[in-house]
Amino acid sequence: MYFLRRLVLTVPLLLLISLLAFGLLRLAPGGPFDRERKPASPEIERNLARKYHLDESFILQYLRYLGVGYERDADGRRHWFEGGLVRGDLGPSYRYRNHTVNDIIAAGLPVSMTLGCLAFCFALGVGLPLGFVTAVNRGRWPDYVGSLLAILCICIPGLVVAPLLVVGLAVKWRWFPVALWTSPWHAVLPTIALGLYFSGRIARLLREGMLNVMRSEFITTARAKGMGESAVLLKHGLRIAILPVVSYAGPLLADLLTGSFVIESVFQIPGIGVPMVNSSLNRDYTLVVGLVLLYAALLVGLNLVVDLVYRLLDRRVKYD
Repeated sequence: MYFLRRLVLTVPLLLLISLLAFGLLRLAPGGPFDRERKPASPEIERNLARKYHLDESFILQYLRYLGVGYERDADGRRHWFEGGLVRGDLGPSYRYRNHTVNDIIAAGLPVSMTLGCLAFCFALGVGLPLGFVTAVNRGRWPDYVGSLLAILCICIPGLVVAPLLVVGLAVKWRWFPVALWTSPWHAVLPTIALGLYFSGRIARLLREGMLNVMRSEFITTARAKGMGESAVLLKHGLRIAILPVVSYAGPLLADLLTGSFVIESVFQIPGIGVPMVNSSLNRDYTLVVGLVLLYAALLVGLNLVVDLVYRLLDRRVKYD
């Protein structure tokens, strides 16, 4: 019942998010056509506002965006709104001419999701072993070295790591391609640059979780029963210590799947990270709301998956 209730509440939650995003964008100064190279005449501005229904009231614009309601023509006949969010139509883009928001998301989302999944796997593959080793060897040199590496991963942003990887591994030694997204080799450097920061966060979370679990009574009981140290740590300790990482994985994966503006800009990757930032700067209302809804849907869905995994890992967790 808990998961069913969460699924049912997802729809009104997404509608509320769309309303807030729609309203906040209208409150921001400027409009989608203010940054044209040549200032438009008042007549052109009125025609553009009429074409995209920006001259209507806020409520009518939002209902039109949802695709709920109707309007009357000059003869008094009803015409129901075409398209709309309820039909899966996110509307036209104001800045990317002759493109809809659905077209932009369909073109960029698979690329961003592929890069995000690779970076997520890289972060787990590096962060989990690093956190486990530092916790098991607390107070010894592997702990100091591993903790230093984790802190460096957190402190050095992708804005610095990405150009260094390009200069060192692509330009100087020519091991990997410099940019673009045309072969598996093109994914190596962006994956490292994007996942390195999160691998440090995961390592720190797992280390703290392992240190807390290793002081628990059930670990002492398992050792008293004669169970080997490796079995105690891997079978009992790691299963509970990884729970903070699981909680962090939901928002992390949602961030990674929706693209990274910095990494996509450095490596010229055609994802949705760059349109997400540019749409905010250009006041592309429909594209901003569409990407916000996409991120919100991913975040809600992945958090639901996290709750399910949490329940499978720790049977003591009960959802009422």
